[in-house]
Amino acid sequence: MKRATNQHTIRPSAFRVRGAVLAAGLGASVVLGAGSAFASSGSEAAAAPLAAATAADSVAQQATAQGKAADAAKKASAKKASDAKKKAEDKKKAAKKNAASWKSPVKKYTLSASYGTGGARWAAKHSGQDFAVPVGTDVVAAHKGTVVKAGPNGAGDGPAYGNAVVIKHSNGKYSQYAHLSKVNVKIGQTVKTGQKIALSGNTGNSSGPHLHFEIRTSPNYGSALNPAAFLRSVHVSI
Repeated sequence: MKRATNQHTIRPSAFRVRGAVLAAGLGASVVLGAGSAFASSGSEAAAAPLAAATAADSVAQQATAQGKAADAAKKASAKKASDAKKKAEDKKKAAKKNAASWKSPVKKYTLSASYGTGGARWAAKHSGQDFAVPVGTDVVAAHKGTVVKAGPNGAGDGPAYGNAVVIKHSNGKYSQYAHLSKVNVKIGQTVKTGQKIALSGNTGNSSGPHLHFEIRTSPNYGSALNPAAFLRSVHVSI
């Protein structure tokens, strides 16, 4: 009976020891868990300012990029406007230069018969523009070129033209001057724009003193264009 009593007395002590161990373990777990939670909370707190700084940097970079893009667009627009202005100025200069390279064949004139008009003096419609001027008025080359016809009998185009001159120009056109009283150039001679080539007259089939002026596509009769329209196209007003 005494031995049995001792066994009952020992068992409650073992349970108490085990309980104490479990309690100690549970306490350690709680403490460790709390530490982990504290450590995690500390990491998040430390990361928040870094994330904010990164976002601020991103916004600043985006603003810089947008500013550069705006500057580039502004420069491109300014260059486009500058190029357009230069193009317009160059066009104006070219027009002035072109105008200076062609001249009216006489000064102080009155326009009389025009291109395409009919009349008894012509076999067909009038092939040029007439400038009524006194006999002996200076006749000048409307544009630089080479004399390809010069002399009486219309310089080969027929007696109706009287004394005449034909000049070939670099653009493939020819200018003709007729009813002259005197011819001052010869075939093969190079002339400048505005250079005196003859004196006006009343030779050939003419009803009065004047210069008959043509623009042709060849040196010969029958290839005439409207000379007034052509002169306007090269910025010469008559």
